[in-house]
Amino acid sequence: YVAAVYEHESILSPAPAALVERRSALELMGRNLDVYEQQVLAAARQGAQIIVFPEDGIHGFNFTRSSIYPYLDFVPHSHSGKWNPCREPYLFNDTEVVQRLSCMALKNKIFLVANLGTKQPCERTDPRCPSDGRYQFNTNVAFAADGTLLATYRKHNLYFECAFDTPPQPDYAFFDTPFAGKFGMFTCFDILFFEPAVNLIRQYNLKQIVYPTAWMNQLPLLSAVEFQQAFATAFNVNILAANIHHPSLGMTGSGIYTPVKSFIYHNMESYGGKLIVAEIPVISTDYRTNLEKTPGRVSEKGKDQSPPSFYAEMMYDNFTFVPVWGEKGELQVCANTLCCYLNYQRAVLTDELYALGVFDGLHTVHGTYYVQACALVKCGGLSFSTCGQEVTDATALIDFQLWGNMSTPYIFPLLLTSGITLDFADHMGWKNNHYFLSKNRTSSGLLTAALYGRWYEKD
Repeated sequence: YVAAVYEHESILSPAPAALVERRSALELMGRNLDVYEQQVLAAARQGAQIIVFPEDGIHGFNFTRSSIYPYLDFVPHSHSGKWNPCREPYLFNDTEVVQRLSCMALKNKIFLVANLGTKQPCERTDPRCPSDGRYQFNTNVAFAADGTLLATYRKHNLYFECAFDTPPQPDYAFFDTPFAGKFGMFTCFDILFFEPAVNLIRQYNLKQIVYPTAWMNQLPLLSAVEFQQAFATAFNVNILAANIHHPSLGMTGSGIYTPVKSFIYHNMESYGGKLIVAEIPVISTDYRTNLEKTPGRVSEKGKDQSPPSFYAEMMYDNFTFVPVWGEKGELQVCANTLCCYLNYQRAVLTDELYALGVFDGLHTVHGTYYVQACALVKCGGLSFSTCGQEVTDATALIDFQLWGNMSTPYIFPLLLTSGITLDFADHMGWKNNHYFLSKNRTSSGLLTAALYGRWYEKD
């Protein structure tokens, strides 16, 4: 099928904390919707059957609970699929944004997914009802090609969004299409958690995901395109991921991903939006990971000669590292119950420092979640203290096999190359209770090769 995602440089309110009238909120959102309208038309002309827009793309961000109120639409949260906002605009009040989105879908005969703020009045008798008498949700909406509202999803894992409420139960949102079957739907930070993302995919055996996001890149392990690709690979799904475009805030990175190929956009240099249109296969059967190449075991000899380990902070976590010296070798490094192993060979020795790092613990900055990670990373400089820094360029071509005795089945294989480009492993999967990833000759200099495990039960 042909899919489109749009990375949108949203027009932001100059003073998001200021209280404004609904009229001026609609005026600002209308300017973003004008851009959406052009992009839906452009996508439809290229044969797209579905288009996805980013999180916060219509209203922006940095609101307070009260200042976002004029920007909120009312959207009934039901799975009836009976309301067509374009054709029945007078059914509910405060639905101007939803109406416009519905009409874009209808006019261009395209499935459309977008993110907006919604409100829902609640009763004083409801113990969860906020003191102002309403719920405010960060909401995705999905429309059919005739403009019908098919599904809504209210973001569950909020990322410091004081303007919004967490829904009482996780939404498991999906909708059906004639061209690719069911699509599941979740938002941004949700991708790192079991509920509802993983549970949704497992419960309903979903193979296609739409994913609006407003993601701030964090190298070396959580760059948007890097993690989106890893998620598609780990769960054997297609992902249509639309990010916001604000390079000054570290926000870029969208794509259309299959488990074995990706069409991505990552641009920290220039401004303006970007439409990606790609034809991808519908996933019906499971790809089988090729497990012929079995990793060897680190020989005792290799262990004796392991270089000194050191500690350095990577993404706010205290990693234990060993330097990757020389043109080839075998290394191991352990922390808690996790041991990581690396066999490597460099094509040419460059004056770049690489290190093999391990972390097995609770990550506690900007969210709390348990991580088990084995990571081969390029350091920021030549001293140990630079390992774990954000690096975007590399020249070293390294053949490697990386494996670890992970305690969780949820492993995200990361493979990031120079200039924030993606590569694909030759082989990966489970072997003798170890997860491994191997690659001969990356397409360009290696930035990160990692096994990023999420141990959800220990969150």
